[in-house]
Amino acid sequence: MSVTVRVPPVFRPLTAGQSTVQVEGATVAQVLTSLEAAHPGFRAKLLGDDGALVRYVNVFVDDDDVRFLQGLDTPVPDGVTVSIMQAVAGGA
Repeated sequence: MSVTVRVPPVFRPLTAGQSTVQVEGATVAQVLTSLEAAHPGFRAKLLGDDGALVRYVNVFVDDDDVRFLQGLDTPVPDGVTVSIMQAVAGGA
């Protein structure tokens, strides 16, 4: 399954500056594995030692946050967009 991955600016050095890349995968986990194979360094940025998504990164399949779906096991239909976004926190 071919999907488009949107890469936030902070991670674009891993993709030679590309804002989107094409990878294969039927689940979020498979997409991230393909992303790591094509652009080494993503695994360390996105996954903790336990293999789960780190707290400060959100992953969306189209407009849905995978944390509220099936996590890394969330299905990724052919042709959809997977977006990686840094979580934003702050306050005054």
